Amino acid sequence: MDEEVGPEDDNLHDILAQESSELLQILQNQSLEVIMQLSRMVPSGERWNIDYGASSASAKTEHICAVLEYFRSASAAHCRSFLQSMCLLCENIPMRLESRLMSVAGYANNVGESSRPDETDEKSSSPPSEQQLVKRPRIDYWEQYIATVMGSLQRRWKRLNELLVKEVRLDNVWVSPRTANRGRDRPDQTPGSTDRGSRTPEPDVDYGSMEGRVTLETFLQGCAGKVTVLLGRAGSGKTLLMSCLGQQWACGLGPIPSSSLFVLLEFRQLGLLTCPLSLSELLFRHYLPPTGGDDEKQAIVDYVLSNPEQSCWVLDGYDEFHSKLSKQEAQKELLDPKNPLPVADLISGLLNGQLLPGCTVMVTCRVRDVMDLEGISDKVGLLLGWECREIMEYVHNFFEVKGHSACRGLGKQAADLLLSNQHLLAMSSLPALCNICCICLEHLLLEERDPGMARTPDERRSEARITARDREVTGVQLQGGGGGGGGSESSRRWSHEARRDLEGRGGSVDTMMDVTNGRAQLPLTQSQIPSTLTQVYLTVLGAFLSRGPDKGGRNDKSVASTLSQFRSELCELSQLAWKGLEDSKILFMEGEIPRHVLEFSTRTGLFSQVEVRCEDGMTVNSYFFIHLTLQEFLGAVRIMTSQDVSDKQLKQRFSLKTRWTTKSDQRTVFTDSLHQFVCGLASPQCTKTLVHIARTSSGAGIQTWVKKRQALVLKLLQHLCHSNTLTGPKVLELCHCVQETQDQQLAKQVVVGDTGIGLDFGACSMDLECLDILTRCQYIHYLCFRSRKYGDLFAEKLSTVLSKFTSLRKLEFCGASLTAAGAASLASALQDCPNITEVNLSDNNLKDEGIENIANVFTKLPRLVRIMLGRNNCSQKAVEHLIRKTSSCGNILQIHADGLKEVTVTFFQNSGLSSNQIKPDTTISLLNQKWSKPEMQELAGSLACCPALSVLDLSGGQWDFETLKTFTQFLPKLNITKKIILNESCSSVEGLVILTALLSDCPAVMELHVRLQSPVQVSVFFAGGREQPVNKISKTLCLSCCGLLPADLERVWQSLGASSDLTLIDLSSNCLDNKGLKKLLELLPRLPSIREINASNNRISMVGVGMLAGALCSHSNLTHIHISDGGREKLTLMFSPDISADKQQLKIFRLNNSSLQPSDINTLCRRLVQCHNLSELDFSHSSLSDKAIENLLKVLPKMKSLQRLNVSHSISTTSGAVTLVGCLKGSQRVKSVELRPQFESLIHFESVKAEQASCSFAGFTLKADDCEKLLSVLQQGPKLSYLDLTSNQLEDEGVKHFLDSLPKLKVISYVNLSSNNLTQQGLFDVINTLCVCDNVTGVEISLGEEQRCLIWFAQDEGCEKTLSVRGCSLEHDHLARLAELVSHCPSLTKLDFRKNYLKSNWIVDFVKILSSSQSGLSVSIEECWIRSKEAVSLLCLCLETCSNIHTLRVHHNTLYLTLMKAAELTTASDDSAHLTQFMATRNMGLVDCTVEGYQLEPLKDIIQRCPLLTELDFSHNHLGIFGAEFLSTVLPTLPNLTSLSIGSKETRAVVAEKISESLLQAAAIQSLNLSGYVISDTAAQSLTRTLPRLRSLNLSLCVWTGDGGLQLIKALGECVGLDSLCLDSWQLSEEHSVSLAHTLRSVNSIHVLKLNKVVTADCGLMLLTAMEGLTQMEEIELEGWRLGERGVDQLTRLLLLWKDLRRISLSKNLINDQSGEKLLVALKCCCHLEELNLSSNQLGDLTAARMAIVLPSLTHITVLDISENHISHEGSVSISKAITSLKNLTKMNLTSVGTPELCAVAASLVNCPLIQDVRLGWNSCEDKVAEELARVLPLCPKMTSIDLESNSVSVSGAEALVRALQSCPALQLIRLWRNKISSSEAQRFSLRDRRLNFSSI
Repeated sequence: MDEEVGPEDDNLHDILAQESSELLQILQNQSLEVIMQLSRMVPSGERWNIDYGASSASAKTEHICAVLEYFRSASAAHCRSFLQSMCLLCENIPMRLESRLMSVAGYANNVGESSRPDETDEKSSSPPSEQQLVKRPRIDYWEQYIATVMGSLQRRWKRLNELLVKEVRLDNVWVSPRTANRGRDRPDQTPGSTDRGSRTPEPDVDYGSMEGRVTLETFLQGCAGKVTVLLGRAGSGKTLLMSCLGQQWACGLGPIPSSSLFVLLEFRQLGLLTCPLSLSELLFRHYLPPTGGDDEKQAIVDYVLSNPEQSCWVLDGYDEFHSKLSKQEAQKELLDPKNPLPVADLISGLLNGQLLPGCTVMVTCRVRDVMDLEGISDKVGLLLGWECREIMEYVHNFFEVKGHSACRGLGKQAADLLLSNQHLLAMSSLPALCNICCICLEHLLLEERDPGMARTPDERRSEARITARDREVTGVQLQGGGGGGGGSESSRRWSHEARRDLEGRGGSVDTMMDVTNGRAQLPLTQSQIPSTLTQVYLTVLGAFLSRGPDKGGRNDKSVASTLSQFRSELCELSQLAWKGLEDSKILFMEGEIPRHVLEFSTRTGLFSQVEVRCEDGMTVNSYFFIHLTLQEFLGAVRIMTSQDVSDKQLKQRFSLKTRWTTKSDQRTVFTDSLHQFVCGLASPQCTKTLVHIARTSSGAGIQTWVKKRQALVLKLLQHLCHSNTLTGPKVLELCHCVQETQDQQLAKQVVVGDTGIGLDFGACSMDLECLDILTRCQYIHYLCFRSRKYGDLFAEKLSTVLSKFTSLRKLEFCGASLTAAGAASLASALQDCPNITEVNLSDNNLKDEGIENIANVFTKLPRLVRIMLGRNNCSQKAVEHLIRKTSSCGNILQIHADGLKEVTVTFFQNSGLSSNQIKPDTTISLLNQKWSKPEMQELAGSLACCPALSVLDLSGGQWDFETLKTFTQFLPKLNITKKIILNESCSSVEGLVILTALLSDCPAVMELHVRLQSPVQVSVFFAGGREQPVNKISKTLCLSCCGLLPADLERVWQSLGASSDLTLIDLSSNCLDNKGLKKLLELLPRLPSIREINASNNRISMVGVGMLAGALCSHSNLTHIHISDGGREKLTLMFSPDISADKQQLKIFRLNNSSLQPSDINTLCRRLVQCHNLSELDFSHSSLSDKAIENLLKVLPKMKSLQRLNVSHSISTTSGAVTLVGCLKGSQRVKSVELRPQFESLIHFESVKAEQASCSFAGFTLKADDCEKLLSVLQQGPKLSYLDLTSNQLEDEGVKHFLDSLPKLKVISYVNLSSNNLTQQGLFDVINTLCVCDNVTGVEISLGEEQRCLIWFAQDEGCEKTLSVRGCSLEHDHLARLAELVSHCPSLTKLDFRKNYLKSNWIVDFVKILSSSQSGLSVSIEECWIRSKEAVSLLCLCLETCSNIHTLRVHHNTLYLTLMKAAELTTASDDSAHLTQFMATRNMGLVDCTVEGYQLEPLKDIIQRCPLLTELDFSHNHLGIFGAEFLSTVLPTLPNLTSLSIGSKETRAVVAEKISESLLQAAAIQSLNLSGYVISDTAAQSLTRTLPRLRSLNLSLCVWTGDGGLQLIKALGECVGLDSLCLDSWQLSEEHSVSLAHTLRSVNSIHVLKLNKVVTADCGLMLLTAMEGLTQMEEIELEGWRLGERGVDQLTRLLLLWKDLRRISLSKNLINDQSGEKLLVALKCCCHLEELNLSSNQLGDLTAARMAIVLPSLTHITVLDISENHISHEGSVSISKAITSLKNLTKMNLTSVGTPELCAVAASLVNCPLIQDVRLGWNSCEDKVAEELARVLPLCPKMTSIDLESNSVSVSGAEALVRALQSCPALQLIRLWRNKISSSEAQRFSLRDRRLNFSSI
């Protein structure tokens, strides 16, 4: 064809001329083959031949110059071909030059072919009609039908072509041929030349060896008569190309002859057919019916059947077919085309040649589905994606086709955006997705324009017109396919090439020109460009939805805004998509879609329409999403926004590929992108969008639900990241999913595999030549062959290449047919594999010879770790050969043989041993092998030749007596260092006796363990191969579960001979009974070294127990006997080492879980009394009757050495417990009695007479008689430190009876009557003890859930008394009676009521009664309703009713009231004698009780009647402007008011202005609290007039406006009498700081200075320097100053001046260990220091060590806080030493100090008698800390609170604390939140004692 010369052709030659010199240099460096191939492109008449071998370099240069010169003047087409070939063949062409050449030359259709211009010119240029393959025959039915089909296909193509952006040409589509795996030899059914005209078929070739790519037109040449499979990703255009192929056929072009029938069927429609069909029905009903009648149909079918080679069946989209095609391995009989068959069988018949043999079949499908077509296809080709040039061309065409003015300047911008985004670029390699990307880019760029700009009418008309076009283009190019893609190296390469291409064309990457308004537009920011595939699809969705009507009419066109507008439609659309995913459905009938959703989806372009034929052949409309991935994306949206999709369904869908696609995998139409989209939507960037969409499909709380669903997805990913079973495919998909989440932390957790690869060929057939190919891979570390196909021949070939696998570490050649010959070859080859570590040759046929061959190379494989040789048809001789190898191969670590099935030899690596490590000994395991006596002799001989063996395991042999005896005879000759195992090898007592002799006959045997009951176990332990000194030899004999009788015991002893080195004997679970026990006890003198004997479960009776008790007395070295359940559960005897005559060992006798009769107690105790060293007698968990207890009580005084009696869980009756309490009067050594039924019950004894005792008698049912008897015992007994009678069901009557006897009891500390079911009547009886008992100092009582009742005592007379009543539900008359009782108790000083459900008027009446009879009494009343208005009302009523109230205030919800003392009453009456209407109240307050300013109005009159009021406190309320006006009214009326506190969070400046004015009228005020106010300049001006007279000022948390703060700071300098200043949380500028420093220098009277959290603008050192004049400092707080080393140095200089300092707080600074040490040295001068707070610093062990030195001198310290520092165990020991000397310590905080080792700290608390609050939380402390606290708690009587939250305390530690609480009534709370205690256990502990708190509150 003649070419026209255009401007581009001139440009082509110009560029070639410009770059000739550089091209010459490049070509000179190319290989001979490249230059020859380029030279052949010169026509033969112009070509010069040159012999490169003989020519010089100059001749070669001249030849290249001639070639270049020729092409400078050649035709444009020929020149393009030359440049294309050169770019593809030559190496090292600069990227700039290559891009320029390719941009003018384009891409070749046939790369690398030697096409010449003369050949090109000779091509026919005749019209297509002259190139038909066959001449047209007469017009008949066949021709008519073909003409009809041609017309149909042309019309179809015309519709499609109108919507295309880019021309489709088969010679411009690239295919990568693949090797076709044919299961059988198909006959050559290619039509001859007579049938095909002038075309010649291409020969059938092996496509595995084809060039990398060919055009689709070339690939399809020669497809006639064959099955051709065209593969492609979803969206690659397979359907469109098949339509194009049909159009070319209709035009007489392409590879399909026009005389053939072209049948184009789509699997998506075929999948809808369920009824069987004949071939004619398939053709005429579901493809195209003919125009004629039945005769025409029959004629057409007959012609097809008789001429099958003249039909071409194109089957498009197999991936969308729900059925699976069947394959015929062998040639089967032909199918009858007239018989109806299922559609799948019809298609299978076409493919297998059973229908229309010789016809042409073409199938399109996705790559993963090609396995279904293995053995069927003749040719397989893979459609290649677009390269960058094609993408850029498409983008350019797309924006040109748009045609509206807005798009004229967008093409280059869109291309640049495409190159900058790896997801968009990778997606664009697929035509369908490229169209969607262009729509996305158009949307982004148009929306980036000025939102205020209106679109022109042309633009609106154009956009309406192109909506349908975009939708159809996408559908045409995809037709239901879909597939996303991530970035790749090729996409990055394309990006650079295209960017150069754009720059070469004058485009700008950074700035584009918008021609619509003539101004430059900046590119989109990175935040606007989608960064993940999910964000790309969100943008795509927004782009399509933006075409819908704008519901809100808003200018905000962001994706989130757009999705929000259409959330209702999106909800229904995502539901449809999800349903399709669930049903594997992509095609939706019109009736399946709601009408409004259908209209919306088609209007916006989300749906494409297609006509499908039903069963009856009628066409109906159906719809599909424009892209499969879009359906998956919307399905993911459904998952993340709808609560209808459960977590279980999400997890089921969230599955990654475990392996590569195989034949057995279930087919699916979708692209497996769902989980990737779900992960992308789990990103926080998508939360807002998901919430917008979800608001339609879900109810309230949707944001929380969406975040929870996102968290679930991230949790699933995190679980996968930590999985150790990830396969290659799963790791790959996991990386994609994690990238979608944009979670950096998650990305760091993704598993990264080891370098190198492993190949498991399994049972795959492999040609020997393949092994040569494998050697090209240098990183193979693992090879596996598992098949009987692999024999000696394969092994020999493998041996020749094995050494070339330099990285090989593991070789498996198992389950094969290897013999000794093949093993010899492999053994020889393995010597050349230096890195081999593991070899598996099991399950072959090596026999003994083969194993010997392998064993002979052990020494030549230095890195070998393991070799497996099992199941190789060998004998025991092979194993013995391996054993003998241990002498020559010193690195054998283990030989393991289980029968002959498993034989494994393990080696150790010398390189793994350090110089100081000892070489490990060998282990030999020969399991389940039967040995005769001769065989045992031979085996023993082999074993004797071995070097030292660590373990010898011969289990499972079931030896006879002679074999066992033979082995024991050889055993002394074996060198065993650890043990011999002979399980299942000894089954009789006779064999046991032989083995027992080893302890005496073989000095190296240290232990013998034998068990004859199933499973039989025998182990012989040795002394480790090293001789031990005689005095250190200890041997063990364990003969448990052997069925030994007393007579057998004698035989065993005879076998032992004179062995006296036994230290442990275990004879448990035998049949010795009392007779055998007696024999054993008789043998004790012959066992001088014995330490323990276990005789459990030997049928011992109480007679035997009596013998044991006697033995405890008679044998001086027998120290401990423990018997449980009569000896069945446990019977052990413990012995002590040899004891000297002057040192006696204390002894223990335990008899647990036994039923003890009174006679048994008598018998045992009569013998035990003779034991003079008995320290503990334990009868716990036994059954003790009252009579048995009486018998026990009689002998207790005779046991002079007894220290503890344990009867826990043994006392069942109250009378028995009362009897046991009698020991208090029967023995003067009793120290404590603790009795609880079914709990721990102990009696402790002193060695001498006890000064006082304690008694705890709890949990029983004390009736009148038992109570009377108990009281009688207590009255006759010694002084009691405390008496605990909790939970005894005393009720009111029993308590009254007890209280009547209370004055007769000698109680020192307290009586606990809690949990005794008291009522209000009993309450008054208990309270009355305050009146009738002078030594009672306090009563605490609660009738609520706590049921607490405590009576406290003091030994000093005249002590103040207190009363606490909580949760008692008191009525009005109760209060009146209570007031009457209180009036008879003049010593009562404090009365505390909490949560008693009191009413306001009751309280007023109660206070009125109290005020008339009491003076100086402090009353606190807590009720939840005392708040706000009610609090003000209560305050007023109390003041109006009572005239002698000194202090009255409400804090939170508690009323605090103090009555005047007698002296104060006299003074007050004198002061107001002439003003009887005035009140004498001094202090009044409403603090933190939610009072509003307007609610203070009732107080106005009352306050004005309180002229003596000195203190007024309204802090932490909401006073507001009304409160300010209230103060302005009352303040002038209070001449004696010296203290005013109104701190609050007030945001209005006018309030502070009003208050500051009022303060001017209160001249007596000296203390002022205005914290939390906004201080304006006006307010500051007023305050400056008030400040000079103040002594205390609190302006913390204040915010000033303008210069107000500076005015105040300057005014402070005039406060010469200022004593206390608080400026917490002030924000100080540099100017403020300078001014404050000046003030501090001016005011030297300050004693208290609080500057916590002050922002000082780095002026902290200046402020510290200014404090040098404050020599009277008592309290200093500098929290949050971030003081470092310089700051601490300045502070230490100040501390030397502050001799009177009492409190210092330096928390949240930067004080390190060195600075902390300096600070403590300076604090030593502050001898009056009481509180030290150094929390949240960087202190360590150095500071702690200094504390141990300094703190003992600071004896006044009450509070120590060093929490949140970094102290180790050593530091905690130092702190414990410091605490030991702090006798006044009340509070200690060691929260989060960095060490769990705080036992020493807990133990030191015993030296702090005043300690109340201990905090040890967040330290991971374990049970030992809790147990230590439990030990010291009874010694800390004032302890009220312990914090152990967030530690590692388990049930054991909590149990210890519960027991300690029983003797700590003052302790109110132990926090145990976040410990190792389950919720059920926590609930159980809380029920036992409510003071244990397991919650976070």
